[in-house]
Amino acid sequence: MKKLKIGIIGCGGIANNKHMPSLAKLNHLAEMVAFCDIIHEKAVSAAQKFGTPDAKVYTDYRELLANEEVDVVHICTPNVSHREITVAAFAAGKHVMCEKPMAHTAEDAQHMIDAWKKSGKMFTIGYQNRFRPEVQMLKNCCENGELGEIYYGKAHAVRRRAVPNWGVFLDKDKQGGGPLIDIGTHALDLTLWFMDNYEPYSVSGTVFHKLGSLPEAVGGNMWGPWDHTKYEVEDSAFGYVKMKNGALIYIEASWALNILESKEASATLCGTKAGAEIRSGMSYPVDNLIFNRVKAGMLVEESLTPKGNVAYFEGVHEPPGIAEARQWLTAIIEDREPLVKPEQTFVVTKILDAVYRSAREGKEIILG
Repeated sequence: MKKLKIGIIGCGGIANNKHMPSLAKLNHLAEMVAFCDIIHEKAVSAAQKFGTPDAKVYTDYRELLANEEVDVVHICTPNVSHREITVAAFAAGKHVMCEKPMAHTAEDAQHMIDAWKKSGKMFTIGYQNRFRPEVQMLKNCCENGELGEIYYGKAHAVRRRAVPNWGVFLDKDKQGGGPLIDIGTHALDLTLWFMDNYEPYSVSGTVFHKLGSLPEAVGGNMWGPWDHTKYEVEDSAFGYVKMKNGALIYIEASWALNILESKEASATLCGTKAGAEIRSGMSYPVDNLIFNRVKAGMLVEESLTPKGNVAYFEGVHEPPGIAEARQWLTAIIEDREPLVKPEQTFVVTKILDAVYRSAREGKEIILG
């Protein structure tokens, strides 16, 4: 089988911590032959560590896209560049894996969708949390109707103090927003996917800029102090999404919030037959899935048994980043849809964009 040839665009944190190590584990399916970063040294370092012996290095993504050897590109750049690079990649005839979120605005995301549909190529977005074992189990339960009609969901992405103080996370022009677009996007993706409901009617949202700009508020941050003079994005955001079928979704996201419980990439579902909650984040030593329902006339809770360790043997579950990459590469090779579909992630971006718009304009945003 011919290996897929991968080009990496953006050789920063997410590329080094997820994309490139995961692809390296799957070298029977693909190999990384091209690397691009506006900082030349970063591209060189990535090529030396993860690339083929003759891997090419670029500082202009257009030159990488002109490389006819490249079949697939992984876009790992700041949010505001996703549209430009993705549209160009499809025009160059490449399959595209773009890191989350799809884009920083719904308008940009629409251009990406249009370019994808014209290209005939494969497209997916980096929502690796769908590949966690407890997430997969809950999705199967939802599809099997075990929760009944799911009419209320909560998307949790709340950190007490974990402001990313590196890169461009605090730069509104490059990221488009703060915790809502950064980690809220994961929680919303999971919640919509569980509910299998991608028809929002309206969105109301509020964002807060309370703690990020206060010098005295930086104590206790997980990664040390941030520069309060450069904190340009929200430190917390909240939204309500009314769906066309009457269901409701509540979104909460924060990097800094005076709250005890930290939940991230988590969701709560309320159905007519049962409820379920995924608990993940800094408040929990292990990710867990808890069902609540009525049995024999009594209220009961059922929890997954936490994964244990056996000496000298690994478990059957791959890390989410590797599972995501494996599924994506296999989808290209076998010419079938990836698990994370562009149409679904477009709705995530539309909702997040509407939360920001609602906060700016002080009114409910009608999408339906």
